[in-house]
Amino acid sequence: MDDIRITTHTGKAARPFLNEIARLRIAVFREFPYLYDGSLDYEMDYLEEYVSSENSLIVIANHGAEIVGASTGIPLAEADSEFRKPVEAAGFDARNIFYFGESVLLPEFRGQGLGHRFFDEREKHAMNVGFRSAGFFSVIRAEDHPLKPAQYRPHDIFWKKRGYCRQDAMIARFPWRQIGEPLETLHRLVFWLRELS
Repeated sequence: MDDIRITTHTGKAARPFLNEIARLRIAVFREFPYLYDGSLDYEMDYLEEYVSSENSLIVIANHGAEIVGASTGIPLAEADSEFRKPVEAAGFDARNIFYFGESVLLPEFRGQGLGHRFFDEREKHAMNVGFRSAGFFSVIRAEDHPLKPAQYRPHDIFWKKRGYCRQDAMIARFPWRQIGEPLETLHRLVFWLRELS
């Protein structure tokens, strides 16, 4: 990781990097389990949510001048309503939870500890802006999904080691167009929650 530079950006300070982050997200999320056939226009609109928030965070990993990874976070109360609904329906107050959007990293830079660094930076930021709980959604896929690569390993063990607990009662349904399909369809995601200390 000696040649990787990590920087953190809050709110509007992240705007200069949005185009590169959007392209990175499109590339990485084509992989299983998301299988997302994304568009630059949609990604730029989505990321606008983060630069519009004073308490958001975008963590960027650079290899030289190239952005090779990025990780996002925002107060859950400011995130898309489809992510708030299942959490609030389970009796939690969205205003008390910091939401970790996504982490994306090019394949050749994985396995070097950057995933932990992304969580470290977002958890630290969440506590610095007054949150004591953090959580995120992960996509649900069948074990026998036909597009699942033979070498695929879910991140559940990694998340559990970081102290996150899967909340099976908190299921979001979010639309996106999957590769090989002509229209958007709803996909199920489950929430993971941790108390920060």
